[in-house]
Amino acid sequence: MRPADVPMPAAVAARPRDDRGYPVLAITPWADGQPRFAATGTARSYLCAVERRCSICGTPMAAGPVWRVVGGAEAEAIAAATAAGRAYRNEAATVEAPGHRDCMLYAAVVCPYLAQPTARRGQDGTHAGMVRGERKSAGGAVVGFATLEFRYADVMMFRFADVVEFLPHDSGEEQLPVLVSAISQSTAATPECPDYLLSDEESATRRFTTYLDVR
Repeated sequence: MRPADVPMPAAVAARPRDDRGYPVLAITPWADGQPRFAATGTARSYLCAVERRCSICGTPMAAGPVWRVVGGAEAEAIAAATAAGRAYRNEAATVEAPGHRDCMLYAAVVCPYLAQPTARRGQDGTHAGMVRGERKSAGGAVVGFATLEFRYADVMMFRFADVVEFLPHDSGEEQLPVLVSAISQSTAATPECPDYLLSDEESATRRFTTYLDVR
């Protein structure tokens, strides 16, 4: 679905846009004045993790659960674990950072790669396995996790555990009613996103470097 056809969480609506009108994620790096959607910015992902910020909108996440959009294979694994009464934890760490519930619901509905069950990547990504033309597994889910772990080893890697919400879908558009409900129930004021998670890549790099210098 086009961004103009989908209600946006307020923090997402405040994001910079690309030429098509798509909000640019907080973890998406910029080069030559353009967002690079196929890449995940390591500096930006690091900042979101250590400052507990949403990878979509860049504003703070409160204590408690975090959410992410998972593909079909992982959704099936989570469903199987839940049905069997087993705890779920992604043993293979992922580069996909978490975010707010409404932001991840929005991403599931709007992101061309996440929303369509037979979508293919439009461009090569920056990490192993992200290949142009790659078909993703069918279906997916928006999932809330009580436990988040992360580490930095040249790239950011995340693990999630203790499922608190599981919203499966065949197509991301199925999440639209849940998204609309989440936005309508939101009453909190929207904090501003810092400049280092907007379109200023040099600012993101400087802040990232400052963190590494004091480790």
